[in-house]
Amino acid sequence: MEQTTTKPNYTFAFIVVTALFFMWGFITVLNDILVPHLKELFKLTYTQSTLVQFCFFGAYFIISLFYFLFSTYRGDPIQKIGYKNGLMLGGLIAGSGCALFLVADSLQQYWFYLVALFILASGVTILQIAANPYVAILGTPQTASSRLNLSQALNSLGTTLSPVIGGMLIFSSASSKVGELSALYVSLAAGFWLLVLLLKFTTLPEFAVETEQVIKSKAFKHPQLRFGMLAIFFYVGGEVAIGSFIINYLGLPELGSIKKESADALLSFYWGGAMIGRFMGAIALGNMRSPALRYGLMLGAAAAAFGVLFGVTHVLKGVTFTDCWPYLLFIALNFIAMIAGRGKAASTLALFAGIVIVLLCISVFSAGQLSMWTLLSIGLFNSIMWSNIFSLSIDGLGKDTAQGSSLLVMMIVGGALVPLLVGKLADIKAIGLQKSLLVSVICYAYLLFYGIWGYRKKTELAPTHTNRSGH
Repeated sequence: MEQTTTKPNYTFAFIVVTALFFMWGFITVLNDILVPHLKELFKLTYTQSTLVQFCFFGAYFIISLFYFLFSTYRGDPIQKIGYKNGLMLGGLIAGSGCALFLVADSLQQYWFYLVALFILASGVTILQIAANPYVAILGTPQTASSRLNLSQALNSLGTTLSPVIGGMLIFSSASSKVGELSALYVSLAAGFWLLVLLLKFTTLPEFAVETEQVIKSKAFKHPQLRFGMLAIFFYVGGEVAIGSFIINYLGLPELGSIKKESADALLSFYWGGAMIGRFMGAIALGNMRSPALRYGLMLGAAAAAFGVLFGVTHVLKGVTFTDCWPYLLFIALNFIAMIAGRGKAASTLALFAGIVIVLLCISVFSAGQLSMWTLLSIGLFNSIMWSNIFSLSIDGLGKDTAQGSSLLVMMIVGGALVPLLVGKLADIKAIGLQKSLLVSVICYAYLLFYGIWGYRKKTELAPTHTNRSGH
């Protein structure tokens, strides 16, 4: 009697881990609400208000740098303690950072909000280091981009809900000294800690690498990783710079002086676009053979995701279809571009980067509805960038994968530095906020390069020499 081997089923493990993606997505986009809120509360300049992003994303760099150095000389910490314990540690620290908002609201000192954000982001950094490669290896390498896109889609559900829910709670108390920040963040702390308990009692598969191999690994020898590190830096920097200033951007006279109590709903379209694009990307970058079925599922996923986005903003903020119908045109463009990418991570990344450059330039040099929707629709084309860059960067790293992951997460520091530069330029009257966003064009130009050439492995970069002497 022949024995049949069954493939391991990682579905439940995947669901548990992607719940964490949702949580840190919700948390991260709350910063886009905090920037204008704390700017008004403490009478800050644009530059000072971007310290919110500087401290949050700066934690990614510091914690990831420490992780990389430790892994180089003492062995990879995640490999030592296991992915499960790594995820639990990250959740505990992130929850503690959220809980510190109780102290920050009590002290009413801007610097302590920044401390709380740094600790919160430190926990999220550990979650990112463990969760991204974990999702990538929960299945075949060929579908790693698809799984990461699906996880990022759940992450984007959090980023979609965050501006509306966070805006309702935070902006409703903008005139008071002690607002709803602590109540909101303590609730998030409870959410992180509950997920830690769930992880504690859930059996997750482990993927071990021998300690000796990890110590000797040299991640920098891989060119796709080196170029990928810069790609992550510029992707996160460009995306966060735009998101950080959308509420202030929409309040400019050129765009109709939209009040921040209404602009938070429109911010959801920026981050919700990433959700729509990632659901479509998870299907487009999968291994489905039937084009008709693939395209049909992509359209269905886009319609369902848009339904969630519209439903949330309509019920909670009163957005009508008349208000947002132009957004559907950009969803259609996103769908066409996704098909044009032919299911290839690199070509889709390059195509989307080129489209973002065009949209960003149109927004900066126009006004009114055209400027608004071209800016908000950029989220649709940011959608697959993180997962595609990440999977392309760690492809072929072997024993260097976990160390490479920490290096990639380290480069999220772009979210700390690029918004700071944009804020500096926005404070210059001759430039202003609108034109300062042109800094992001540089970011997406690099992503265009990475999708065309920078993602290639060492063997693909090596020139083929023909020796005329025949040797």
